Amino acid sequence: MALCLACSLIARRNFVAYDQLVRYKWWYQYGYMSSNGECFTIGVATRESLDEFIDRQKIFAKQHKLPIDYIDYLSDPFLLAKFNVECSKPGVAGNGSLMRLAPVPLFFHQHIKEAVEFSGYSGKITHGDQKAYDACRYFGALIVAALHNFTKDELLDVNFLDKHRSWFGETPICDEIRKIAQGSYRKSGGYDDGIRGKGYVVDALEAALWAFWSDDNDFEKGVLAAVNLGDDTDTTAAIYGQLAGAYYGYEKLPEKWIYKVYGRKFMIKLSKWIGYEGKKWKKTDVFLSHEEYPSEFHRSVSIDNILALDPDEVQPISQSRITRDSRILRRHSTYDKCSSESNTPCKLGSPMQRPNQPSPPKPENKSALYKLFKSKKKQPPNGTSTPKLERKNYLDKRRRSVNN
Repeated sequence: MALCLACSLIARRNFVAYDQLVRYKWWYQYGYMSSNGECFTIGVATRESLDEFIDRQKIFAKQHKLPIDYIDYLSDPFLLAKFNVECSKPGVAGNGSLMRLAPVPLFFHQHIKEAVEFSGYSGKITHGDQKAYDACRYFGALIVAALHNFTKDELLDVNFLDKHRSWFGETPICDEIRKIAQGSYRKSGGYDDGIRGKGYVVDALEAALWAFWSDDNDFEKGVLAAVNLGDDTDTTAAIYGQLAGAYYGYEKLPEKWIYKVYGRKFMIKLSKWIGYEGKKWKKTDVFLSHEEYPSEFHRSVSIDNILALDPDEVQPISQSRITRDSRILRRHSTYDKCSSESNTPCKLGSPMQRPNQPSPPKPENKSALYKLFKSKKKQPPNGTSTPKLERKNYLDKRRRSVNN
């Protein structure tokens, strides 16, 4: 799921919660970004949220008369704003919201407040409880601070939340997460003193921070400590590894481990790509909830904006193309497969095509806007040759007709 989240941030060059859910669905249904080609050990909360998302997609497509084959590639900002991406409910506070978090603070770490808020929101779409939301915000803030070269003492400061209150906006951190931030994990006895790496997000966060606090600046020791707590071992270690990896850096990871990781070269390139796209991100391009955020967060898409696009700027991540009038303005559909051995950047727009799986059909009816961009050569009226100035006037006239 962390790879799905990373691919979404890169392919959309933005935080698009709808697209994140789509990629989680691809993982759930097709094994997208899985190390063995299929979904395995999915949590109950995540599965229920994705089932709810799939149902909402079907209803949304019917309401807005969208072809179901294209609902996964929805990019119209106005339609995205109408879709309710919060597919969970209050009381759902599993650790699945926290274990996949790292790509968000890695992408947005130069914009601290946004990184913290997006960290929380990335968990909220599948785990609706306030504790899961605040756990992700707090942990995202720790990862951001680690990337900004905070010392370990500064990261684990019992007054961290108060010293960096501006990072968290006007929404206060709930008492359960605040208690952890104030040092409830500082128990030298670990398991014997009540530290448990369970599926509850509060317990999982406390266990991961205990492992980080007690690892003697040794990544390997911290991972083993997290795993040896028992219970939900892989998730506890994954949460620890996000913060410890950001703090210690790639060079401090045990070589005997990293060379056995599946897709290692792919993940290294993906990490660099996240850093590259994160530096270019602007605060104007945001798609969040259908009601909670004002319209100025939603980037308007006009014909003039599309005409101004430089094709070189949208490669190699996605091929910008018009597929339906005013409903689907852009579709990312370039992902086939990625070889970790290749130096060619991977294309991450759509799920891998499985054997014997047909590609979605192309729309039969093409709008005037589609024809305007797809035709290779435009002939002026009466078939006469056109100088540059006359051709510009001709295109302006066509643009006005499309706008009308």
